Amino acid sequence: MAARQPRFNQSVLVDTTPLPDSVPKVEEVGTSSAPLMSASFFIGARCKDYNDDYMMCKTEAHGRGEFECMKEGRRVTRCAASVLEDINKSCLEQFRRHWNCLEHNNQQMWQCRSEEWRLNTCVFDNLVRIHASRGMHTGDALPLPLLMYILAVGTGKEDTGSTKE
Repeated sequence: MAARQPRFNQSVLVDTTPLPDSVPKVEEVGTSSAPLMSASFFIGARCKDYNDDYMMCKTEAHGRGEFECMKEGRRVTRCAASVLEDINKSCLEQFRRHWNCLEHNNQQMWQCRSEEWRLNTCVFDNLVRIHASRGMHTGDALPLPLLMYILAVGTGKEDTGSTKE
């Protein structure tokens, strides 16, 4: 039996030291894991370059680059926030349905495929085509397998993996 009684400290420690001016200011994303998981494909596609820069910085610092890589980390956060903002503007209803489904199904994506299809279709119709009309390559907005998947769902043609000889 332990000789010492447990003590719980309920105070929160906050570091009030201001960051240097060289570190860009950024608002936190302010969301739970379900909306982030719902938008993860889109965040990953749009923010790939920022994520790669951040991971390269962390690798070069041998995992100890918390302060050295803060600029890159803030860029990743800003990019993710912009993706969520765009999805909320264009596909709020589908986005909410999908992340609520994830929230209620222990974040198991296979249980929310119909909501995911609707979200992917909405994002493709409202965001990817906008990027394409501005002269951007559609692959910049979504990964190619996801684009092919959305196109198959949107046209009613789904690849079943079988081949006819």
